[in-house]
Amino acid sequence: MSEKEKTKKNHEPLCEDLAGKDCGLKKVIDIIGGKWKIMILCVIEKEGTVRYGDLNRRVFGITNTMLATSLKEMENDGLVERKQYMEMPVRVEYSLTKKGESIVPILLQLKKWGEENLISTKETDKDKA
Repeated sequence: MSEKEKTKKNHEPLCEDLAGKDCGLKKVIDIIGGKWKIMILCVIEKEGTVRYGDLNRRVFGITNTMLATSLKEMENDGLVERKQYMEMPVRVEYSLTKKGESIVPILLQLKKWGEENLISTKETDKDKA
């Protein structure tokens, strides 16, 4: 048996059944997957507490509908907390919950992996020259 095969046998699979409802990885992808949610998390994590209008300006390209939908889903999933102030005009602020804060180190690891392993086009072009 090769070393690679031995390692695979001692290695926990990412998911036994990726389509299964009990797969932790699938659950994570369901709540932070998509085009916008990680970007929204990044802005809230950086700012601490963010007003809706500021989020709308900071997440470039997102529509009002998509921002509202994403925030509602993230609130339902326990990642962000929504606080509404009864004043005119109504002020709404979003911040990370403890659950939302707990995913930040994992996203930082993904960011680091991307920086170390995903070569930019300019670097690839230099290598070809």
